[in-house]
Amino acid sequence: MTEDAQDAMRQQREEAAAGEAAASVTDEGEGGGPTVEPETEPQIPPETEEVDVEALRAEAKQYREHLQRLQAEFDNYRKRVLREQTTAVEQAARPVFRRLLEVLDDFDLALMHAQDRPDFDRFLHGVELVYAKLLDTVRAEGLEQMDAQGKPFDPENHEALMQTGEGEGDPVVADVLRPGYTLKGRVLRPAGVRVERK
Repeated sequence: MTEDAQDAMRQQREEAAAGEAAASVTDEGEGGGPTVEPETEPQIPPETEEVDVEALRAEAKQYREHLQRLQAEFDNYRKRVLREQTTAVEQAARPVFRRLLEVLDDFDLALMHAQDRPDFDRFLHGVELVYAKLLDTVRAEGLEQMDAQGKPFDPENHEALMQTGEGEGDPVVADVLRPGYTLKGRVLRPAGVRVERK
């Protein structure tokens, strides 16, 4: 508080005290009836009159600097977690690709042998072996082919590419035109099917 404001408050207190004294003298002279004290402003204790503004500013500055440090630490933490998650996802794919590289090597060998000695039966057998190895690799990662043939049509698992039959019955998968796959129990690609109503 400024000195002018403090002086003004002191003057108001003194005037209020003088008014109270005059009112009590007047009331007592009029017959000693009950005295009614006029309303006055609440008294401010002397220890709270003088507020150390500089100390409050220093404390506010300290809180602000602390908040800025916390914000910077949080931003760094968020960036580090994002970087670690990206790295974890990239690293998770490495074993799968390592196993797929073996399948690619087998394809290379099959194609090389087919150019040197074109023998259709041996080439077909080599491709079948590579296909089986590829299937084992993806199955080990949780990929499964859906069994849709003859099942009731389910739009979550099947994609109707064709529809035949004019019946009123429930739609049934008559043919699988494109196999569907699940990855660890969740649909990765719905099966493309021909739906028939009987």
